[in-house]
Amino acid sequence: MNATSTPQPGQAVPTVKLLIDGEFVDSRTSEWRDIVNPATQQVLARVPFATVDEVDAAVRAAQAAYATWKNVPIAARMRIMLKFQDLVRTNLTRIAKTLTAEQGKTLPDAEGDIFRGLEVVEHACSVGTLQLGEFAENVAGGVDTYTLRQPLGVCAGITPFNFPAMIPLWMFPMAIVCGNTFVLKPSEQDPMSTMELVELAVQAGVPKGVLNVVHGGKEVVDAICTHPLVKAISFVGSTAVGTHVYELGSKHGKRVQSMMGAKNHAVVLPDANREQTINALVGAGFGAAGQRCMATSVAVLVGDARDWLPELAAKAKALKVNAGDQPGTDVGPLVSRTAKARVLSLIEAGVKEGATLVLDGRDVKVPGYDDGNFVGPTIFSDVKTDMSIYTHEIFGPVLVVLTADSLDDAIALVNANPYGNGVGLFTQSGAAARKFQSEIDVGQVGINIPIPVPVPFFSFTGSRGSKLGDLGPYGKQVVQFYTQTKTVTARWFDDDATAGPVNTTIRLH
Repeated sequence: MNATSTPQPGQAVPTVKLLIDGEFVDSRTSEWRDIVNPATQQVLARVPFATVDEVDAAVRAAQAAYATWKNVPIAARMRIMLKFQDLVRTNLTRIAKTLTAEQGKTLPDAEGDIFRGLEVVEHACSVGTLQLGEFAENVAGGVDTYTLRQPLGVCAGITPFNFPAMIPLWMFPMAIVCGNTFVLKPSEQDPMSTMELVELAVQAGVPKGVLNVVHGGKEVVDAICTHPLVKAISFVGSTAVGTHVYELGSKHGKRVQSMMGAKNHAVVLPDANREQTINALVGAGFGAAGQRCMATSVAVLVGDARDWLPELAAKAKALKVNAGDQPGTDVGPLVSRTAKARVLSLIEAGVKEGATLVLDGRDVKVPGYDDGNFVGPTIFSDVKTDMSIYTHEIFGPVLVVLTADSLDDAIALVNANPYGNGVGLFTQSGAAARKFQSEIDVGQVGINIPIPVPVPFFSFTGSRGSKLGDLGPYGKQVVQFYTQTKTVTARWFDDDATAGPVNTTIRLH
């Protein structure tokens, strides 16, 4: 059992396999993509773009497995997840090294990527209480009503490059433990760490056909969205693709959740703890090279807090840019040359549109990694809301700084932005914090916390332009997403009960 084949004599690199009906198999496709180390441009492996027939085979394997998996007792499903979380924890360091090699994150950040997904697996182990229905006795004469939470059938997940461990672990463990079967399409840019997790799931006892994996691009995505046997689709990624998935999947009768783009603000009041706030802004703005959907990409300095800009720039300038596997690295490379070119073009647009480039990371040099996709921490001030660096999600180590005269002005600025993924407020005033959390129109709010991703006991709750669909990943909401409610109204009679008259009304009492 191996999700990546061993190179044969004369074969330059290994190939990533598909998982269909419990078997890791080579794709029959003629279309392949290189998986490239973003720090060195070394080709690590090749990933297939699966054929439509292979997608169909994966879905049909999931449908066949569903017939028996849906009847497996909840406790048995939970025990598989308990074994799975133990295997993930045991192999976390090894998987993190793979993740760093293919995605570029620092090793500590890669370990955090896996750990945040592991927390959801651990939460899946308590699905017995999450999947409880409701019961009301004697709602009418001798009549009881109760609800059952039952699985949907074949579900699918489409995951992004920036969290190749966490996001898949948000999806398939919860879907499977609720009694569904699953078809996963990882990012084609960095699927190797995802496949290592999938191998562990199979090792933990996930039966054949319950979890399947296909790789590819738009053709594979469209095949999933239009397949008649797929009941629900979970997506995390860019706004353009997320909108396409939501519209195409919904059009074909699927239940869809799309978590999409963001422009996350951090509002800083002058009474905030200065050192802690600046450290938080720098970590949230430039960690993971800014390639987090919850990264702080906009700082709004209110009143006298605008005087903190020089100190913020100095702290950012001191960050160490290097390959992710090198000790002490703060900022690793962007995932691809294409990503780097896009970030550089937006920085250039910011300069041309009149923003002040306080810190320029375009010419950063990393000794020994001349071909790496590196961009250093970059800060703009004097930014206007109609500039490209504000209206676009840069997805790189770029922080844009705006100013506001008051908390009310800052709230209005944030609420005018079309995205609603995450926002932070830095203050020591409880009254200001309460006003902010009440009036801000953003799904996830942090108070003195820059990246307010909730723990798995709560649901991820992005809103507005950052989310399509009414239920989010993990937490109580995802159990609702991966199950359907059946309501039963029942009356029982004793064998010797005397029959009453024919009832032609809808009254039961």
